[in-house]
Amino acid sequence: QVQLVESGGGLVQPGGSLRLSCAASALTFSWYTMSWYRQAPGKERELVASINSNGGSTNYADSVEGRFTISRDDARNTVYLQMNSLKSEDTAVYYCNARNRIWRQIEYWGQGTQVTVSS
Repeated sequence: QVQLVESGGGLVQPGGSLRLSCAASALTFSWYTMSWYRQAPGKERELVASINSNGGSTNYADSVEGRFTISRDDARNTVYLQMNSLKSEDTAVYYCNARNRIWRQIEYWGQGTQVTVSS
């Protein structure tokens, strides 16, 4: 079955960097828009960044614009989130999402990876 496996989370000091990875299996990766969402304690899940199926278009939440970069490697079936200049408010569980570019009701989620920004 389809699996999305996130990695790269952890504890980092404010101003630091992390790179999250999400490896997908059992799907045709190039058919999917890939996104990162996050959910902080007591808050709703929010979209952080997304990249379309050919990698030609990206979009970001205002709160991370200029600090985070999403990219994809279709040869590795992997999407990345480079996070720089991290702030305490970036602390959350980060989830990978794959949504079929045509049949948009078809989507998959990873299990999440914890990112904690603290001194």
